[in-house]
Amino acid sequence: MPRTKRAKLVSLTKISKKTREHKNVLLSEVQQNAEKWKYCWLFEVGAMRNAHLKTVRKLWKDSARIFFGRGAVMAKALGTTVEEEHRMGLHKLAQQIKGQVGLFFTDSEPQEVIEWFDDFKQADFARTGNRATRTVILPAGPVMRVHSDPPEPFPHNEDPQLRKLGLTTSMKRGVPTLENAHRVCDKGKILTSEQAQLLKLVGEKMVEFKVGLLARWDAASGEVVQVEGRSTAIERDDDEVENEDEEMSE
Repeated sequence: MPRTKRAKLVSLTKISKKTREHKNVLLSEVQQNAEKWKYCWLFEVGAMRNAHLKTVRKLWKDSARIFFGRGAVMAKALGTTVEEEHRMGLHKLAQQIKGQVGLFFTDSEPQEVIEWFDDFKQADFARTGNRATRTVILPAGPVMRVHSDPPEPFPHNEDPQLRKLGLTTSMKRGVPTLENAHRVCDKGKILTSEQAQLLKLVGEKMVEFKVGLLARWDAASGEVVQVEGRSTAIERDDDEVENEDEEMSE
């Protein structure tokens, strides 16, 4: 009789050892990159989405290295005091590592980096707890998917889901139809789970992924320069960063 996989014992000692080794590898990688590149930027992210951060990694893969997540490991790697800093001046950057921030190592000149991140923005769907950036009202008539080009009505088999999310629909010619306009959300109000799901279904994007540059370390001088006026107004989505610890050095 084959052995069951249920009730399988897992050694916590092995897990702790793996986690410790993983942290040591990441710490070493951060230090190696601090030795390799001319600049290290500290950044934060507005409307964090793993997919968009991976796009940034891909676009900069030949001219930069990005670390995101595990702030304590990054700070330790750089050194938070003059005595512990890995290279001159890095402690001034390490002391600013708080919350969900990242490190961006590159040889590209500061103005090029600033202009690139100023231009890179990706619209995305809001999530539960985000604040509505505009009022959305679905007009009476067929319920439309606005993200389609051209917009198209929902198919009949999605009517139960629309009703579950609060729409009072009836079927007309096989299309979910509203007899009266339906207010999905109001500008400035916190979105509920149902509102966020409905906005995604109809294709209304309300948040914007963007990178806010906070500070820059210069390897040649050891100076850390604060970047004024480019911090993002962040709406945090904690569930989206849960895997970044494992991917922080992609």
